[in-house]
Amino acid sequence: MKACKVCNLYDLSQTIARDLLESVTYPWEALSQIQDYILKIGNQLDAEKYDKVGEDVWIAKTARVMPSAYIHGPAIIGENTEIRHCAFIRGKVIVGDGAVVGNSTELKNVILFNKVQVPHYNYVGDSVLGYQAHMGAGSITSNVKSDKKLIVVKNGKEQIETGLKKFGAMIGDRVEIGCNTVLNPGTVIGKNSNVYPLSSVRGVILPNSIYKNQNEIIEKI
Repeated sequence: MKACKVCNLYDLSQTIARDLLESVTYPWEALSQIQDYILKIGNQLDAEKYDKVGEDVWIAKTARVMPSAYIHGPAIIGENTEIRHCAFIRGKVIVGDGAVVGNSTELKNVILFNKVQVPHYNYVGDSVLGYQAHMGAGSITSNVKSDKKLIVVKNGKEQIETGLKKFGAMIGDRVEIGCNTVLNPGTVIGKNSNVYPLSSVRGVILPNSIYKNQNEIIEKI
């Protein structure tokens, strides 16, 4: 499925995880490698730009981290990033430059590209969010199926078996997710797409789409 390939979802110049993502075909193939990648590059980060805080947590000196936020390693928090009140970063997390991780937002095993915004009550787990992607208040990635079966990415009759039990969403560059939306396990959303609020999304959404509901997905003009 071309729409699901790393090269068609992301501008890799906008993430410190470029080398990792260039090594795979589909972005979910990188999920199991995030921890090792952080540990590999963490000690190579410029000490004039990053502080190592605690065990395996690197925070850019220009990042603003509220005292009430919790960051568990391994994690990298990029330059000019804002980690707001009561944010919960559970580990295996790369937060790009200029990103916003907001009030009561929880992250686990994710890559956020530069300028991603997850600013209000979001849960993002086992996912990759592209450059300038934005999740509206209360929107989440659901990363485990209710029947606990392995996740299959589906695009009509096309299917890719991922072999993963935990897989949230692969969100392309400049995607806008409306408030209180649920992205079901194995969701892939192409670049420059918009998802209406209160949606339940599953499968592959092509780039430059407007998702109103499962039966009404239109192309942007």
